[in-house]
Amino acid sequence: MRWDELDREACSVARTLAVIGDRWSLLILRDCFLRVRRFEEFEARLRITRHLLADRLKKLVAAGVLVRVAYQERPRRYEYRLTEKGLDLNAVLLAMVHWGDTHMAGESGAPKLYEHRDCGGIFDPTMCCSACGGAVTARNIRILDGPGAASAPAANDG
Repeated sequence: MRWDELDREACSVARTLAVIGDRWSLLILRDCFLRVRRFEEFEARLRITRHLLADRLKKLVAAGVLVRVAYQERPRRYEYRLTEKGLDLNAVLLAMVHWGDTHMAGESGAPKLYEHRDCGGIFDPTMCCSACGGAVTARNIRILDGPGAASAPAANDG
């Protein structure tokens, strides 16, 4: 599997990695969810080179995860906002938050708390089944081929 061909794999993980599979893209998205929108803000927070930041922002815009919106005319300046497709990545980042809070936070605890605006409760990001509402873990799922699965190569009987 070649890195530049991940978007053509019959695997949703590989296709997702083609869009957000490097540390800078994930950190840019983290900052987007923290309401960072402007190039200079990303640059200052991430301490990333301008060239690399511009490249990752361009890639996320091309993938439809972010959209560039002008906020100033003279000189023309843009901010980067999450699209619906980008907002759907919230679950991915929250899954990473949960893992990091569980396994990497240290004795002082989680660096951020998450409040559910609907009820005001502080919550731990976890997954639940969309059919029954039960907890989803690695131990209670089975993975089946879906309609987009790649066909297995035919066995050679000779």
